Amino acid sequence: MVHNSAMGFRVCFQRALGFIYLIAFVSTALQFRALIGEHGLLPASFFLKQIRFWDSPSIFWFNASDAFVGAVVWAGVGLSLLAMSGVSERFGIYFSAAVWGLLWVFYLSVVNIGQTFYSFGWETMTLETGFLAIFLGSRDTEPPKIVVWFLRWELFRLMFGAGLIKMRGDACWRDLTCMFYHYETQPIPNPLSWSFHHLPHGFLKFQTLYTHFVELVVPWFYFVPGPVGWAAGILTIVFQGCLVLSGNLSWLNYLTIVIALSCFDEAFFQKFFRVSFPATAPPTKPRKAVLAVFSALVLYLSIHPALNLFSPRQMMNTSFEPLHLVNAYGAFGSVTKIRTEVILEGTDDWEVSPSTKWKEYEFKAKPGDVRRRPPIVAPYHLRLDWLMWFAAMTDWREHPWILNLVNKLLQNDREILKQLARNPFPAHPPHFIRAVLYSYHFTTAGEKKKTGDWWVREPLGLYLPPLSLDNPSFRRALEALGAGSN
Repeated sequence: MVHNSAMGFRVCFQRALGFIYLIAFVSTALQFRALIGEHGLLPASFFLKQIRFWDSPSIFWFNASDAFVGAVVWAGVGLSLLAMSGVSERFGIYFSAAVWGLLWVFYLSVVNIGQTFYSFGWETMTLETGFLAIFLGSRDTEPPKIVVWFLRWELFRLMFGAGLIKMRGDACWRDLTCMFYHYETQPIPNPLSWSFHHLPHGFLKFQTLYTHFVELVVPWFYFVPGPVGWAAGILTIVFQGCLVLSGNLSWLNYLTIVIALSCFDEAFFQKFFRVSFPATAPPTKPRKAVLAVFSALVLYLSIHPALNLFSPRQMMNTSFEPLHLVNAYGAFGSVTKIRTEVILEGTDDWEVSPSTKWKEYEFKAKPGDVRRRPPIVAPYHLRLDWLMWFAAMTDWREHPWILNLVNKLLQNDREILKQLARNPFPAHPPHFIRAVLYSYHFTTAGEKKKTGDWWVREPLGLYLPPLSLDNPSFRRALEALGAGSN
C-alpha cells in the first residue's frame, strides 16, 4: 500500500458532496409536486411552454409529468447514496464520472424548471461544485490538481463576493450594526437565534468585523500552499460552523464547508490523517486532453464572474450561462431591520363580516404561533417557508404564486397541506382565506421567562383581502398563472 494524501482530500470531498446531493434530491422529492408539479403552485409544464430549450436546458423538456420527474429525482437520491458511500469510486474512472455526471444532469434539470423556488445561491453552488466533481476521478486514479484549484477559485468567489456585496450594500455593514438585526430577521431562525440576538452589542459589532475579515481578507490565502492555506480553510470552516449554529440557511453553509476542504493539500492529510491508500495511476493521454478542454472552458467562463467581483454594479448569486458552471455569489448584501410575516387565515363563514372568526395556518418552520420554538431544519430546505419570507417584504403582486397557494388551501389540496405544519380545516376546506401582515420581534429575556413566548407580533394590515373560489377576478388571476381549481 502506498500513502497517497491526495486521496485523503478526494475521499472526504466526494463523500461530503454526495451528502449535499442527497439532501438536495430528498428535499426535491418531498416538495416538487406541491411547488412545480403538474398541479403545483408554479407548474413546470406551463413554464416550459413560455421559454426556449437553451434558456433552461433540462431533460424534463421531453416529459414534465409528475411520474417522470419523480423517477428522475428518486434516481438522484440513489446516485447520491452511491457517491456518499464511496461505491461510485470502486469501479474505475468511467463509472465514477458517469455517477457524478448523472447527478449533475439530474439536478441541473430540476433547477432549470424550478423557477423562483430554485433561484437561490446554493442551487448554482451545488451545480458548479458537482460539475467539478465529475473530473476528480476514482480511487485508482490520481486526482487532478487543476480541479482542486478550481474549487479554491469557487470558494474565493463565494466568500470574497459575499464580503464585497456587503460593503457595497447596506450601511449597517460599514457601521458594524448589521448583527443587531440579522439573527431576528434572517429567513428561518433556529432556537439559538434568539440567544445570538440578545448578545451584547459590543460582541455583535465584533462579529460583524470578524465577518469582514473572513470574507474580505482570508480568501486571498486560499491559494497559498501549506499552513497558511490550511489556516484560511480552518477560519472559513469555523465561520460557516457558527452560521450553522445561529440559523437555518439550507445547505449553504454545509456546502461551503465541503468546498473549503480544497484548502487542505497533500501535506495536511499526510500530517494529520496517516491513512494508506492504494497507489494511483497517473493520468492517461486521453484524460489529459479532457482535462485541458475542461480547464480552458472553466477559465473562459470565469471571465464574467471575475469582472463582476470588481464591478460597482456587482450582481449577487447570478449565473451567466444556463448550465451554471461558473457563477457569481454573495449573501445578505442588505439586512432587513424589521421582520414581517404573512399569516394565512381561513374561515367557515359564508360571508365575511367584522364578527368573522379566522383560523391560522401554521407552516413548518417560518414564524407563526408566537409560542412555538423556532425549529432546526437545515441542511434540509423548506422552499415554501423560505419564499414566504420574501413574500412578506413586498406586495403580493411580485409573488403571484401566493394566489395559487390560496387557491390550493381553498380546496384542501393534499400536496400543499403536506408542506404545512397544521391545517385548521381538516374536515372540509374553508370558504374564505385572507392574508394578514404582522411585524415580529424576539421577546426579551424577561418576556420569555414570564410568558414562554419566543416572539411578539403586531398586525400591520391586510396583505391579501378575503378570497374565495367564487371570486371571478381571483379565478382570472389563477388562469394567468396556469393554475385554477384542480
